[in-house]
Amino acid sequence: MKTISVGELRQNPTAMLADVAAGETYAVTRHHREVARVVPASSSPWVVPPKAPGPARTADLPPVPLPEGLTIDLLVDELKGEW
Repeated sequence: MKTISVGELRQNPTAMLADVAAGETYAVTRHHREVARVVPASSSPWVVPPKAPGPARTADLPPVPLPEGLTIDLLVDELKGEW
């Protein structure tokens, strides 16, 4: 696996993409830390499933009752905490 910095990638992405098209894998680094990997499309182990068509199906979810004496405003304030 080859390594390329974000700055190098920004200056000349064509060379890296040609290597990737030929089957090479790259680790992209920022400040000497790996932040991404660029792999050839045919060897990618992860497949992102397509988004389900149609609207969200939140109407089918059951309502969640608030605890006794708690309003939605108090709940939001409690969740926010101190800013």
